[in-house]
Amino acid sequence: MTTSPLTERPARQRPGARSGWRLAVGLILLSAIPLTAGVLRLVQLAGGPELFPADPRFNVFPVALLVHIVGSAVFAFVGALQFVRRFRRRPSSWHRRAGRVLVVAGLLVVASALWLTLFYDPQPGSGRILFFFRLVVAPAMATCLVLGFTAIRRRDIAAHRAWMIRAYALGLGAGTQIFTEGFGQAIFGEHVVAGDLEKAAAWILNLAVAEWAIRRGATQRPRRTAAAVRERVPA
Repeated sequence: MTTSPLTERPARQRPGARSGWRLAVGLILLSAIPLTAGVLRLVQLAGGPELFPADPRFNVFPVALLVHIVGSAVFAFVGALQFVRRFRRRPSSWHRRAGRVLVVAGLLVVASALWLTLFYDPQPGSGRILFFFRLVVAPAMATCLVLGFTAIRRRDIAAHRAWMIRAYALGLGAGTQIFTEGFGQAIFGEHVVAGDLEKAAAWILNLAVAEWAIRRGATQRPRRTAAAVRERVPA
């Protein structure tokens, strides 16, 4: 006489549904537009073709801008791969080494962003609201990176994951600003206050999504663990 299992196995999901690849590709695409614009700006400043209107802030080739764009590219790409389960659970130390690169790149992004904000003329069409938000977001991102690093040093994986997700969300603000500015300008028109608030809304939106992902992951992990235990226990 045989007994049937008390619980059914969950349906097999399509490849990529839980592997993290779709999320990683989406995050890379989100950051691709501002990074491409930044690289083209560097090419122009290095003597390349005039692809954008001249920016009087950068009459001399700015090292801070170079550091910011290169650091942002590394931060966006390596950070996106950290969401891929295949890399995160490999027996090698790839995830740990990539995490260190991510922290260093993120801190370079923060330092260069503060340098550009404090020691360069304001961005044309921006005002005090954006200046204030940049002075808040950059230290907040650095704080999240440091707390994420210290959390993994003491083996607190949940806290490490949460702080790194928050840092990554703040770092991808420029990508989300393309959408918040696009919709905002269509609704409210173009003026300094609206533009500042539209850019600030991107950071707030990214943090809201990050908090949702953190809480969703925290509630799903115990369920997955309990389901795995039930599958291993014979009926």
